[in-house]
This record gives sequence, structure tokens and C-alpha cells, in this order.
Amino acid sequence: MGLDNSKAPGLSPSQDKVALSSNYMSFTDGTRDFAQQYLPELYEAEVERFGNRTLSGFLRMVGAEMPMTSDQVIWSEQNRLHVSYDTAVVGTNGTIVTVTLPAGNQGATDDCAIRVGQTVVVSDGLNTVKAKVRTVTNSGAAGSRVAAVAVDTYQVAELNAGGLADTTAVKIFVYGSEFAKGTSGMSTAIEPNFTQFNNKPIILKDFYEVSGSDAAQIGWVEVATEDGTSGYMWYLKAESETRLRFEDYLEMSMVEAEKKGANGSTQLAADKTEGSEGLFAAIEDRGNIYNDFAGAAAPGSGALGDFDAILKQLDKQGAIEENMLFLSRATALDFDDMIAAQAGGGYASTANASYGLFNNEEDMALNFGFSGFRRGSYDFYKTDWKYLNDASTRGLTGDIDGVMIPAGTSTVYDQMLGQNIRRPFLHVRYRASEADDRRMKSWITGSVGGAYTSSLDAMQVHFLSERCLCVQGANNFVLFKSTI
Repeated sequence: MGLDNSKAPGLSPSQDKVALSSNYMSFTDGTRDFAQQYLPELYEAEVERFGNRTLSGFLRMVGAEMPMTSDQVIWSEQNRLHVSYDTAVVGTNGTIVTVTLPAGNQGATDDCAIRVGQTVVVSDGLNTVKAKVRTVTNSGAAGSRVAAVAVDTYQVAELNAGGLADTTAVKIFVYGSEFAKGTSGMSTAIEPNFTQFNNKPIILKDFYEVSGSDAAQIGWVEVATEDGTSGYMWYLKAESETRLRFEDYLEMSMVEAEKKGANGSTQLAADKTEGSEGLFAAIEDRGNIYNDFAGAAAPGSGALGDFDAILKQLDKQGAIEENMLFLSRATALDFDDMIAAQAGGGYASTANASYGLFNNEEDMALNFGFSGFRRGSYDFYKTDWKYLNDASTRGLTGDIDGVMIPAGTSTVYDQMLGQNIRRPFLHVRYRASEADDRRMKSWITGSVGGAYTSSLDAMQVHFLSERCLCVQGANNFVLFKSTI
């Protein structure tokens, strides 16, 4: 039987870099008759198709980070200076106002702050009567304590004669006092009190692992990471991304965290964690919520009317002059439309529009964006918040449109220090001591990559932080929400 030479010989390496049919290798089926003629072009550099993927930086812009050594941080905030109640009802005889004392901060002996001899304003929103307090009678137990305030009106003999009907819900506030000659002064004094708040830190953890075998097969990739470094990296590129993701989680947790049992949340009894109060939860509980800002859907006066309603609410709170707006892209454009509608008639007359301190020309690239504006006695500085736009975070849900945060600092009483301190309205507290700083810990375990701590044939890079957010003066914050 003869030798069949019809099949091609096997591959023979060439001593020189010469493209021959005998030294061509395939990447598919291992034979020499291939659809591919040349080696594929391999791009070493990664394509950054999502741009800068990190989200952190928001808290660094608006607050600060400070260490603490305890399991919780406690602070006290001032209550209002003047005496008023919005839980009052006109009595059946027209001269008595029953005031229900606020629940939650009263004891069995807490009395109404309205005193005999004071002058008050009583109003149902449409009709208003000024009166003088004759007697105050406190009764009831804690949680249901009430006060019967007997008054003599100035203009009329009874409240209902002034347009306030019996059993009408009213609001009452003190504006002064009046005493006759030769009489004694106030029989009781008002003891100023405060409202106490607290928050507990949460422990965040993450880690990256690579086996010893994978670490031994080095593959180089040219990268440009979001933390500003670039160059060739091998398996530690994944460690870098894990670190960046964890740093984002540190900020996202401070924004989204919920306390155990807060806002209707439930948690397994076996879970020993307590949760923490994040930015959104604090504003939901103690701040101001504005739903569906009008914006482009109702440009001009509609959106401005919505914003003026926000200003009226700020007037009732701390009336802090400077505020920062961190908005989603859609809401930021709504604000731009609102402002533009007040300058030059809006975008419809862009050739004659005047934005800011310069006059636009026909051949000039128009700037339709605004970084700040003033309305009433308030200054507002706005910026986009990437967290609300990213498709893998709040941009996915689309239910949060932005937040308004007061600039500057607040003065509060720190229970740990025992003195008044000034702090940014928004700041992070992290656990730290001389023995251990838990702001951002990182360590390596295993038996690979220089670590020899265990028999595990891998390298594990661990990350840990323990921190919480303090939202002080939350009554000055505004959360913009949308109903989807």
C-alpha cells in the first residue's frame, strides 16, 4: 500500500519572522487551512464606554468627616423661641380654647407654655381674634395632656362673636402680655427645652479575592482608573475596581440608610444590626418634601409658582440665605427653563435674550444653563448630581429629583463634648481611636501576593468602614420627589 502524501504536512516553526504557509497558526480549529490569515488585532487599552463610573464626591462638597469613639452620636437642636400651638379647638362656650400638647416630648407634669396675663392671637385661617388669657388649667397624663385656656377677647365678649364658631379648629400664638398697675408679674416661668437626635454608625465590608494560580498567570492591560491613576496593571485591576465600588458604597449608604423599624421598614429579629439614618430618611422624617416640581411641563410662571411655595416654607424654618441644589438632569433643566422664562422671554426669543451679565449675539453660542440664581432673599447654587442620573443607581428608579441643602454651619449642643459646637448641617462621623482608625481600613490576607497569614491559596484584599451621617437642622432641607 502506497503512502498518501495528499495531506499537508504539519506546522514547522520558522527561524525568522516570515509569514509562510508552514508556520501559520489558527486560533480556532488547530489546522493550517483557516479562515483567519493573520493574528487578530488586540487592543490593550480598555474602552471607557461609561465614562467616569464613580459616584462619590457629593458629601465632600457639602460637609465634612469627623472621628468619634462611641457607638452613637447624640446632638440637641433648639426649639422655636416663641410660643404657639396649631392643635387647638374653640370651646363650646366661646371663651375656652382647648390646647392638645404635642405628644412625644411631654411628661406627666409638662404644662402649656401659655400663661395668665399674656395676649394671644387665635385664628381659624379666615377669622382672627386677639384675646387676653384669664386662666390656664392643665390636665391629663403623658401623651394625652391638654390645657384649657380661658380668654377674654379685646374686641368682643366671646370668640364665636368674632367669627370663630364653637368646636372650630384654630391656631393660637402669644404676642405679648398686659398687667394692671400694682399687680404681681407672671406666676410661672417657661423652662426652655430642646429636641434631641441621635444616629448610630453602620459597619460596611467588602473584599476582593484572586487565587494563586490566576495570580501566577500575569496578563497586562493598559487601564485608566477613576481615581486618576493609569498604566499597565494585571490582576490587581479588579482590586482597584472593588476599592472604587466600596468607596461609592460609603457615600451611597450615608444617603440611603434606614434605621431599623423606621418608615415602615421591617427586619428579622435574628438580625442584630440597627441600621442608620441616611440623608433621604432624615429629610422624609424631619424635613420638607416637594412632589412633582412643575418645570418644563408648566414653564414660566407655573414652575416659578412652585418654587415660590418652597420659599414660603423656608421662611417658616431657619430662613438660611444660601442653599445648594443637587438635582437630576431633568430637574436641572426644569430649573434652567424656569429661570430662562424670566429673562428675555425664554428660549423662543434667543436672539434677543440676555442671560447673566452679557448680551447674546446671533453668532454667539448661547449658554442655556444657569449655575446660580437669587429669588427673594435667598441665593441658590445648583449642580447636577450624578447619583440621580446614573442608570445603575437612582437614575434607575427615577423617583428622586434632587435635594436642597443649606450652606454654612449650625450651632448644636454636643452631649459627648458637653458644649455648643459649630458643624456643617451635613457631615459624616466615623469610628476612630488611637488604636484603630475605621474611616477606611484595608488589609491583605491569604498566602499570595506577599501575604502569609493563612493556608488559603489566594490573596484576599479586605475593606471596612464604620460611619454614620449627621443631618442637623433637617427642617431646612428639601427633598424633591416625583410620582412615577
